[in-house]
Amino acid sequence: MYAARSPRPRRGGVRTLTVCAAAAALAAGPLGTARAAGTDDTVKVTYRGHEFTVPASWSIVDLEKHPDVCVRFDRHAVYLGTPGDQQRCPAGARGRTEAFLVQPSAVKGRTASENRTARTFRVTADRIAVTAAYAEDRTRIQDILRDAGLPAAAAGTDATAGAPAEAPLPADATSFRGEGFDACTAPGQTAMDAWRDDSDYRAVGVYIGGINRACVQSRLTAAWLRTQYANGWRFIPLYVGRQPTSGGSSCAGGCEAITDPVRQGTEAADDAVQQATTLGFPKSTVIYSDLEHYTPGSTVTSLVLSYLDAYTERVHALGYRSGVYGNTSSLVTDLVANKSRVTLPDVLHFAHWNGESTTTDSTIPANLWADHQRIHQYKGDTTETHGGVTISIDRDRLDVD
Repeated sequence: MYAARSPRPRRGGVRTLTVCAAAAALAAGPLGTARAAGTDDTVKVTYRGHEFTVPASWSIVDLEKHPDVCVRFDRHAVYLGTPGDQQRCPAGARGRTEAFLVQPSAVKGRTASENRTARTFRVTADRIAVTAAYAEDRTRIQDILRDAGLPAAAAGTDATAGAPAEAPLPADATSFRGEGFDACTAPGQTAMDAWRDDSDYRAVGVYIGGINRACVQSRLTAAWLRTQYANGWRFIPLYVGRQPTSGGSSCAGGCEAITDPVRQGTEAADDAVQQATTLGFPKSTVIYSDLEHYTPGSTVTSLVLSYLDAYTERVHALGYRSGVYGNTSSLVTDLVANKSRVTLPDVLHFAHWNGESTTTDSTIPANLWADHQRIHQYKGDTTETHGGVTISIDRDRLDVD
């Protein structure tokens, strides 16, 4: 979505901001003034009285001027303002790097928290709310926050997760038989209403968390989910944890990979359940671990199966059902070949882009995941328009009770 900027020097060696691919030049806006200054290697971005000093190579995006820009944390950027309701996000973005979303906020006081599993800081202070992501360079993010006069959080539980939703969803929130889709970021209400009225879709995949979740989920709240449920939608909660490799499928070299499978699978399950609880998904609903395509082999297969086994065991211990998303030529093949050695997930969400809206596949034995326990992602990276609203999606056929 964005091209890397190549800042050019001006008088005094200060670099100016140039325009990213979305033409998001900074200017004074209704929510505050953003300006550029700095050295040859950095720029200073001021927003509502806080000055963020970031590398000059990062993109700076004014969301008030360009609300259709996709806010994503798989590339270096600073996003200023409120994410738009109809962002143009690719369906398959995955990965994590250092990036900031700086939004206006009416919250009083100063708070700071960190989710170490998902590598995310959340800070509120002085009319702004900051979400900062990182991959390897946690110290840089902390330094940028401190230099901006913001509190730097100690490691701990993410303040946005853990407390159960006031009104949990009904038990059938993840049960559905029919057509569904998933998009990188939860669509706005106008889009959801338009697609309900003008398409056959009645289930939507939502990315509830994970270190490799690329798109920011500013609309994905318990209230949003309750509204969609009341309007007839059901859900595929996807958690994008560590991946088989850093460069598999949608990762393009930017994903955090599995290195310590049992520990990381358990941590992913803990965080996935925490996020699901906050969003209102009750116990016994399904939470899907998203594992992108890889080339099976002795080492990577062992890592993936150990990670998923630990994830499933822990999700079960916490009272939820385990789901997994994976490709028929990698994860599904490995699961079937090792079905007696691992705890199989309760529901299989398999990717085979053959264009066939069914839940059968030659790679899946008829006796496995046979009792309404399947989702088939049968077309991916496609763009559709319904009710005048266009979204990039993957298509799914669900048969889940």
